[in-house]
Amino acid sequence: MPKRLALLCCLLPGVAFAQTTGQWVMTTDLWGNPAYRTLTLVEDGDTLTGDIDGDKLAGRRTGSTITFQDVDANNATYSFTGVIEGGRIEGIAEFPDTNNPALRAQHAFTARRIPDRPAGPPRRHEFAPTDYSNTFDPHRLPVLTVWPGDTIHTTTLDSGGADENGHTQALFGNPQTGPFFIATASPGDTLVVRIKRLRLNRGYADSLDDIVDHALGASLVAGANDLGKPVRWKLDRVRGLASLETPTERLKGLSIPVRPMLGGLAVAPGFGAAPVSTGDSGRFGGNMDFNEVVEGNTVYLPVQQPGALLYLGDAHALQGDGETTQYALETSMDVELTVDVIKGKAIRMPRVESATELMVLGQAGSLDEALRSATTGLVQWLQQDYGYTLSECAILLGSSVRYGVPNLAGRNVGVAARLDKALLRK
Repeated sequence: MPKRLALLCCLLPGVAFAQTTGQWVMTTDLWGNPAYRTLTLVEDGDTLTGDIDGDKLAGRRTGSTITFQDVDANNATYSFTGVIEGGRIEGIAEFPDTNNPALRAQHAFTARRIPDRPAGPPRRHEFAPTDYSNTFDPHRLPVLTVWPGDTIHTTTLDSGGADENGHTQALFGNPQTGPFFIATASPGDTLVVRIKRLRLNRGYADSLDDIVDHALGASLVAGANDLGKPVRWKLDRVRGLASLETPTERLKGLSIPVRPMLGGLAVAPGFGAAPVSTGDSGRFGGNMDFNEVVEGNTVYLPVQQPGALLYLGDAHALQGDGETTQYALETSMDVELTVDVIKGKAIRMPRVESATELMVLGQAGSLDEALRSATTGLVQWLQQDYGYTLSECAILLGSSVRYGVPNLAGRNVGVAARLDKALLRK
């Protein structure tokens, strides 16, 4: 037994038997880099079975000490010895050395047990946030554990960190509510987020009189030096209208129907990725600023960490394509959504589905790359769910695809590829 583990066993001589069977999140310290995996354990007498991210394991439990091994697809063996206390395991893992498979490397590991699914039907969770995240962070502890089919009712701040009362509660820059741990979600799955209800919860929104660089032609640059001033909008929540608080003469009477949306919706990025700024976007979702992330639509995100770790925020009362003013009508929001998990289904890019359309969002450093990503993701969707060949996809796209530009304001830009569902045969 490794010395560190022997010492731990000595320090816990009277530890009570803890429940082993269940699902755990295991964290392995790989030379200072935490790697998260889903550990499933089944205890039968003193025998342990289960898996680690799908790789079968076998082992034993003796008192508070557990040992198990798993073998990956390349026939490499990983060994674990730990002490279990309550809902936590702590121990030492032995892995093949990454540069010399003949050698073994020791790594500390811990695991925390995921609560069992409550009996009965899916539940509705009321969650009142008390702190917020300015990164899409795989290392942040979850604020709540929910199960597929559950509904979350919560609130978001505006992009400046202000709540429904106009009080600052977090640092500006799209602070997010979450993350929410979705039990059973593992890397390679798809997280399903059904947006049940989005409601404005205050009477104003903030924007700018600006045009982002991606949309600014050379002839406009000189005049744009005077842009970037704050604009306050009044929100009539009864009639669902937005109007300028101090309009110019030519904009007097401007009144626009609101369409509440979530600018930020994301899962945590995968292993090797540092926490990502809430101003950024990518395969994980993020600051998508797609004005189709609205009530009634469903968003699909590729799971890259155990539990997915769902973040949401940056609500807009209204936004035109591209968010060309840098800030849309930024406000706080009352949010209700239902989550689900599609096991074993991997998708390339965020997807949005409405009653009438399939939409795939490509996000990259250039519009060219974003367009390629969106097109590829839409073709994958048509092949995965509808069984079309690449040739058939080409015919459908060539006749009927529509492209939109959801986001021009971030470091990444977004392109949405859209297709009418009425054209498709299941």
